[in-house]
Amino acid sequence: MVFTCFDSTRLGRDPYPPPLYLRCGSGPRYELRDCCWVLCALLVFFSDGATDLWLAASYYLQGHRTYFGLTLLFVILPSLVVQLLSFRWFVYDYTETAGSPGPAISTKDSGTGGPVISTKDSAVTFRTKEGSPDLGPRPEPSSASAYRRRCRRLCVWLLQTLVHLLQLGQVWRYLRAMYLGLQSRWRGERLRRHFYWRMLFESADVSMLRLLETFLRSAPQLVLQLSLLVHRGGAPDLLPALSTSASLVSLAWTLASYQKVLRDSRDDKRPLSYKGAVAQVLWHLFAIAARSLAFALFASVYKLYFGIFIVAHWCVMTFWVIQGETDFCMSKWEEIIYNMVVGIIYIFCWFNVKGGRSRRRMTLYYCIVLLENAVLTGFWYSSRNFSTDFHSLILVCVVASSFALGIFFMCVYYCLLHPNGPLLGPQMPGCICPEAPGPCGPPADAVTSPPRSLPRTTGAERDGASVGGERAGTPTPPVFQVRPGLPPTPVPRTLRTEGPVIRIDLPRKKYPAWDAHFIDRRLRKTILALEYSSPTTPRLQYRSIGIPQELLEYETSV
Repeated sequence: MVFTCFDSTRLGRDPYPPPLYLRCGSGPRYELRDCCWVLCALLVFFSDGATDLWLAASYYLQGHRTYFGLTLLFVILPSLVVQLLSFRWFVYDYTETAGSPGPAISTKDSGTGGPVISTKDSAVTFRTKEGSPDLGPRPEPSSASAYRRRCRRLCVWLLQTLVHLLQLGQVWRYLRAMYLGLQSRWRGERLRRHFYWRMLFESADVSMLRLLETFLRSAPQLVLQLSLLVHRGGAPDLLPALSTSASLVSLAWTLASYQKVLRDSRDDKRPLSYKGAVAQVLWHLFAIAARSLAFALFASVYKLYFGIFIVAHWCVMTFWVIQGETDFCMSKWEEIIYNMVVGIIYIFCWFNVKGGRSRRRMTLYYCIVLLENAVLTGFWYSSRNFSTDFHSLILVCVVASSFALGIFFMCVYYCLLHPNGPLLGPQMPGCICPEAPGPCGPPADAVTSPPRSLPRTTGAERDGASVGGERAGTPTPPVFQVRPGLPPTPVPRTLRTEGPVIRIDLPRKKYPAWDAHFIDRRLRKTILALEYSSPTTPRLQYRSIGIPQELLEYETSV
């Protein structure tokens, strides 16, 4: 839904409070350890894929055609799905708008004397500061430069097509994120923030792609190989053991990396440290290991009942997520797919999808998981010979101890390494700039999540289709605007007010969902276009709906 702007001067306050990095100096920087983290992610990616393909080839050579088919299916099918999604994102990001060389920018005179710049890619306008150089229309390129540009674009399309056909879309995005991060480290102050934003966009994309792939490939692969190991008995073979270990590490690493990128992308949240990320890796590693081993033990004896249990658990978890009214995606069907994927994740581990305190929900989830693990392992153990099968007792102890270690590292993370401070100690404000004086974050009366009466924006409404009886083509109010910086006011802290500000006329999504400009790729194009057009780096401001009068006008203006 597209929201209209109203005059906020009548309310005596600005409905767009400045984001935290407006009062925090130069903001975050890309460090060498971020580069090492990406290299480790690439190592995990290649290890997981290589061991699975090696194991599939081994099954084929040994004549186990069924095992070969299942192992290869869990490798190829998720990879195809993810590559299609990644290529779809590339096509949208790289497609020109109305035949222009990029997100088209035009200028016109305004009544206030400053040039007004708008983009055709979305409804955006902004004014430059007084004294800033005017940004006129770009000159028409010559035939030689246009030819070179078309050749470059053709090469990019061919390269991306080849990369995705080779199933290396995530590898390209990892390398591109690392390149953009290093560029933000080497460039000057003006371009540093631009490259850092692009790096965060790329990291967000590859994190979501890896999350989807690991729980469609590594999770079922892990249960399958563990079931085969338990069914065979005796000492495990080296290759299946390597495959299961790589799948387990991939699952744990992807979850921790997803949470780290998610927090790093929010300027109102403290970033996740690498100590906290390692604690999350260990937490998910042992918790998923216990869960997967319990599944494998039960499936080795009760195959049909195991399938019924998985489907029932997924349905219950998906319904639980839908009842939580998540607001992650920009369209309803994407939200449903996201909830279904989260239901698959909930089969194996905890995944926070709602803002606010999650202690009770997480405690309830792990109580259910503990009960299910005990029941599944108990049913399997009851089918064994109690007096002579000492190996079965060891496996039961492994399930229990692994789950206990997972809970232990979870407590270590929340009690000692959480970005907001220890669980039992004083909580630090959710600000990325510890040196900023005074409290950080929204005012006490601010509502940071959209109320239930404000539905999400649909694609038809964003494209100007007929909505609510209005004819198509009617000019719609801007979703977000860019204006000059706010004039300084007597506040306890110093505000950085220079440069244009992108006013996004939508309430900010509540953590742990990404912001709208990370989800909506159209907003990305506009933000990056403004980066190149503005003499200074534009900053983002989301609408605050804390005052009841303002909220009423905001809702009735739709």
